[in-house]
Amino acid sequence: MDTASQTAQVSVEGVWKVFGRKAREARAMAKEGASREQIQTATGSVVAVRDITFEVAPGETFVVMGLSGSGKSTLIRCVSHLVEPTEGRVEVCGTELTRADGATLRDLRRQKMAMVFQHFGLFPHRKVVDNVAYGLEVQGVERQERHGRARELLDTVGLEGWGDHYPQQLSGGMQQRVGLARALAVDPEVLFFDEPFSALDPLIRRDMQDELIDLQLKLQRTLVFITHDFAEALKLADRIAIMNDGTFVQVGTPVEILTSPADDYVRAFTQDAPVAKVLQACTLMRPLDGASIDPGWPLVSMTTPLEAALPHLLGSTSPVVVCDEQHAPVGLLRGEDVAGVLSENRG
Repeated sequence: MDTASQTAQVSVEGVWKVFGRKAREARAMAKEGASREQIQTATGSVVAVRDITFEVAPGETFVVMGLSGSGKSTLIRCVSHLVEPTEGRVEVCGTELTRADGATLRDLRRQKMAMVFQHFGLFPHRKVVDNVAYGLEVQGVERQERHGRARELLDTVGLEGWGDHYPQQLSGGMQQRVGLARALAVDPEVLFFDEPFSALDPLIRRDMQDELIDLQLKLQRTLVFITHDFAEALKLADRIAIMNDGTFVQVGTPVEILTSPADDYVRAFTQDAPVAKVLQACTLMRPLDGASIDPGWPLVSMTTPLEAALPHLLGSTSPVVVCDEQHAPVGLLRGEDVAGVLSENRG
């Protein structure tokens, strides 16, 4: 999506997070180019996040990808204000969190933002429907109304009929769906995800990724998603930030990251990326811009992997028509565009 002309719904400027008593000394060393290890040896402090700036537009999925210890989870906790930044400014939905008082933060969390964690954090003594409805209960919504909303969301995430069970009666994937439904219950404008699928087995993880993509197509919320899995980042993101040693190494679209890695660190991730399996038709499609469509051209959905679209393009000069969930044409996928990305990745 084109985010340049839209007002940012999440704005982060110059955020630092230093753990330890000598934060000022540690920050000064970091600004001079010292590594995390050098700073820790000299000061005993850890620079987890260093001078991060970015914006996320309404409806955008912004994925922060990094290995363990890169600072990505600390960053999302600073952005969601679960952790106080050492320095910098964070604004969400027009509210500057770094200046907000407790009441303002509580209202924002109840009304406009929600978070989904790796560990589901469900209440074991509450039925699934009451877990999903918890945020509405905090808002003071009447029981019948909040239960009705909760059951609608359980249907949305594929858990129809499970509302009267307890969390421990559900599989890990089902519990994560409950966590997602609970986050959506308050109808937030912004959702933060901290490695929500990393504890799930690969098949369930893929299903949850597909579920999130489908929900995002319907709801168009603003998502900030943390992961250590590059394939997951490629699959979900409108833009990806590659994080290392507390800072962003590269920020770009999946295609930009794959075709123009900024350095060897980023290139190491792209070399083995299952590009054709991960990138979807919507990633490489060209807008219609009034182009006429031949009835004989094949149709695929926006979320169709390039791998599945390739047979339609091989040996043909005709494009593939990409359709939205209402089966309306929204773009054209051309063989030369797909071939260019695949050859760049192999090279």
